[in-house]
Amino acid sequence: MSAVEPSAGADLCLALETSCDETAAAVVSRSGHVRSSVVASQADFHARYGGVVPELAARRHLEAVLPVLESALREAGAGWSDLALVAVTRGPGLPAALLVGLAAAKAVAFGRGLPLVGVNHLAAHVYAHLLEVGGELPRPAVCLVVSGSHTDLCLLPEGGGLELLGTTLDDAAGEAFDKVARLLGLGYPGGPAIDRAAAGGDAAAVALPRSLQPLDARGRAGSGRFGGRWAFSFSGLKTAVATRLRAEPGIPAASMAASFQAAVVETLVARTLDAARAHGVRTVLVAGGVAANSALRAALAAVCAAAGLELRLPPLRYCTDNAAMVGAAGWAAWAAGGAAGWDLDADPNLPLAL
Repeated sequence: MSAVEPSAGADLCLALETSCDETAAAVVSRSGHVRSSVVASQADFHARYGGVVPELAARRHLEAVLPVLESALREAGAGWSDLALVAVTRGPGLPAALLVGLAAAKAVAFGRGLPLVGVNHLAAHVYAHLLEVGGELPRPAVCLVVSGSHTDLCLLPEGGGLELLGTTLDDAAGEAFDKVARLLGLGYPGGPAIDRAAAGGDAAAVALPRSLQPLDARGRAGSGRFGGRWAFSFSGLKTAVATRLRAEPGIPAASMAASFQAAVVETLVARTLDAARAHGVRTVLVAGGVAANSALRAALAAVCAAAGLELRLPPLRYCTDNAAMVGAAGWAAWAAGGAAGWDLDADPNLPLAL
């Protein structure tokens, strides 16, 4: 490809996402309008292994990244001269998988003479709230970022930036969903499988522990001894499910799924509500793949309505990994700091930051 400058009216970002097992590309305008969003999922491929195999995921990204990129441009009805920016996920994620997206994004940006920005995958989940509506993130607000590898509770203060309030000390919520689904023979990915199974089960059938701190009658968390007031832990809950299944193998999978899901949702909702009250905010955001869980969405909607809080949830299609959210975050990164250098590298352990 020969190097060209974007036309004066160019206002589209080409975004790439390859942090785990979805190869995704999207074209997003400055205003947050999604012109296209293409996702090639590897879920069926990795299901045979019960979870993502990192090296195999990277190889699949290599096969899919160019066709997905071309599909995104074609569906957007966009040409190279319409692009003003290239954005790509640089972390956190699987190292080899991230490198595939970075290499492709650098090649496009260099070849077409376009600026390149690296995007924090977790921040991109937060910026999914701006897709199709544009504007700025609401502040002050509390945001729960809950996915396969991360469970973070953060404050978006009025002055900008982000303050991390609490994170998971072991298994993230999505990871616990995957592991319990495997125990129940429900397949991979575990989140949707648990959600579907739980619809036919009794959430009160199996008594399961809630993680870390006890909650008082108003749903507020105590200070606790481990990790602070807004920390999360789901490994003990996962172990409790495994122990109970060994002792009582006849427990219906649907009821165990419903009971497990209820324990996770109760913990997530209680911590989020407590953080919102403690910081006096009136807006709650939820982002990440587990934000697609029907029980979590329903419980948060009910609790926030009762507390007089505004709840904002991304559309379901933008909760799980996609490149449209990377495009939204890319525009914010460009406005905040301009283009990255060609030495932009992957950071598999990149912490949540806006």
